[in-house]
Amino acid sequence: MFRSLFRKWRESRNASLQLDAILAAADPEAPLADRNGWLIELGYWIRRDGLPGAEGVVADNSRKSRREHVRLRYLLQVLGRNPEMAARVARTVRSLVRDNDPTALLCDTGVASHPGFWGEMLDRLQARVLPPPPNRGDLAGLFALLFIDDNDADWVESLDADLLERLAAMLRAGEESAGEAAGAAPPEWDRFDRTLATSIQVLVSQVRATGLSQSIRSRLKGRVQDTPFFRLDSAIEALCEDDAAGGEAFAHRLNYFRALLDGCHQAAQRVYDDLEENGVSVEVVFQIERMKVRLARIELLLATWVEPQRPGRHAHLIAALIRSTQARRSIAHLAGSSFSQLARKVVERSAESGEHYITRDRREYRELMRAAAGGGLITAATVYLKFLIYGLHLDKFAEGLLASFNYAGSFLVIHFAHFTLATKQPAMTGPALAHRLDAAGKPEGREAFVDDTIAMIRSNAAAIFGNLALVFPVALGIQWLANRVLGANLITPAKAIDTIGSFSILGPTPLYAIFTGVLLWLSSLVAGWADNWFALHKVHDVMAYNRRLRYVLGAAGAMRLADFCKRNMSGIAANVSLGLLLGLGPEILSFFGPHMEVRHVTLSTGAVGAAIGVLGFDALRMPALWLAVAGIALMGLLNVAVSFALAFNMALRSRSLRRVDRRAVVSAVRRRILKHPWSLIVPPRTAGQAVPAGEERA
Repeated sequence: MFRSLFRKWRESRNASLQLDAILAAADPEAPLADRNGWLIELGYWIRRDGLPGAEGVVADNSRKSRREHVRLRYLLQVLGRNPEMAARVARTVRSLVRDNDPTALLCDTGVASHPGFWGEMLDRLQARVLPPPPNRGDLAGLFALLFIDDNDADWVESLDADLLERLAAMLRAGEESAGEAAGAAPPEWDRFDRTLATSIQVLVSQVRATGLSQSIRSRLKGRVQDTPFFRLDSAIEALCEDDAAGGEAFAHRLNYFRALLDGCHQAAQRVYDDLEENGVSVEVVFQIERMKVRLARIELLLATWVEPQRPGRHAHLIAALIRSTQARRSIAHLAGSSFSQLARKVVERSAESGEHYITRDRREYRELMRAAAGGGLITAATVYLKFLIYGLHLDKFAEGLLASFNYAGSFLVIHFAHFTLATKQPAMTGPALAHRLDAAGKPEGREAFVDDTIAMIRSNAAAIFGNLALVFPVALGIQWLANRVLGANLITPAKAIDTIGSFSILGPTPLYAIFTGVLLWLSSLVAGWADNWFALHKVHDVMAYNRRLRYVLGAAGAMRLADFCKRNMSGIAANVSLGLLLGLGPEILSFFGPHMEVRHVTLSTGAVGAAIGVLGFDALRMPALWLAVAGIALMGLLNVAVSFALAFNMALRSRSLRRVDRRAVVSAVRRRILKHPWSLIVPPRTAGQAVPAGEERA
């Protein structure tokens, strides 16, 4: 029995009654819920595959609109042979237009109904489980139940003029008996058209309220009275005073109103510009995106209202409303439109930081090598502190917390000493490189992208080499010195053997290295978010003019502290978050899911150096050591590749770049490498001299 019920439940998704049963059930006097349900059932029948007498119709996605059109023609043919049934169906449809309020459909469909992002998110999640009931008496709910297929808007919009004319004639059936002239529009359609003007007025009031709200108004310069939002109300009232049929006064007022709508779009862009400069707020972006949807809806309704003779105007309007209804169901669309600006701000902050890590001449290359060597020196101390912490044999959370403090402290020392840790670079250089794709469609832009790609590869390789060139001998030297001076090992021989074995390329090292790459990327996101938060809430000004700080430090001291925080907020957030992620991240994830560990190429190389210092040169004869060397080489590649790929992909998505010719870009990079392989290692003498002078660029 349960199997039969489950089978019926699955079939009910696309099943429908036969056409004769549906048409026989048409009743203009039935309760509204029954009439709405009748129209929904008719919609399911129109979307069904297969049709008696239409064997040539196929149902693949590329020809779905033909299927619905054939079914509509078949329906009109059946009704044409039965005038009495056609009159009853027409009266039923007209009663639905009469008894379902169209205002919600025209004003609210596809527009976020909540004032905030999170409320709208919860509302959409709830709508996935609880569809609107069919007895609400508004066309918005009926649309949501009637048009559920992704193809619905396409087949409605592609209805040809002949089919539209036949459909309109069918819907007028039975009106002549009521004393209406043949061919005239039924009063229900007149009421619908009159509602267009009312809906525009409702939307204008909502746009005006958003545009004059504090969060938007404070980001627009000038007096409130001069903003286009302030004048929208009087403009639409003046427009509605005249008949939409024409007239010079109406045309003048229409042009003025449309100019105000253009001004609202420009004001929205100015708000975006302010957000780009002073920090992005998801809630403000949500408000602007919702206002832009309403402005687009006003323009859509305005075009339908002022052009009553335009062919297919209702079909185009309905198709647009269907698309809006379906977009309203999408949580991904909501998140994408609301978070895209924040993502772009975070990415561009990473790109600004990434520019400092790309070396373009030999002077910058030498500075990066020195900074990387300093980072390797600090990391050697971090390795021994890590051994000390895990040698205490505390519980996992305590070990992770202390390890986080160790990592974060080490990374902060590296930051303030102006050193560098190689594996942090790719998450920053990825967005900087993606920024170059804006112009990659042109030869000169593609050439600049190739230059930066080569420089990025060379810089990352140099930073890794600089880190490893110092962390390994220093870690080895510390252990040798401890043995010579103290006569003791800083770690036990058993721990040294286990450490080498844990980095084997044949074990889970590659998986752990990928996990570490993800953590490196996440820390760059935290850095961008913190920098955006600092700018958005004007923390610099808050600190600079804080009464108590000025009392303690003086006005100049408070300003210096604010400037220091502004310069270093991103770096502090990146390093502290990376320390917490590397220390506590694996412990938390292992508690809830699979066991994970950190495999960081610089830390691991230092650990191997310490282990060799304990075991001596006999370790060189151990196969496990060479498996560990191979594992560390792969570890470095995965740390860099994963964090770079994630950052680069997010940068591409946040910038909404058009698709560039990937083959042309990849081919240009390949040609440069094959023609000048030393450019991956040796930088040019001066910036911009990517290839030897006198040679044509690839």
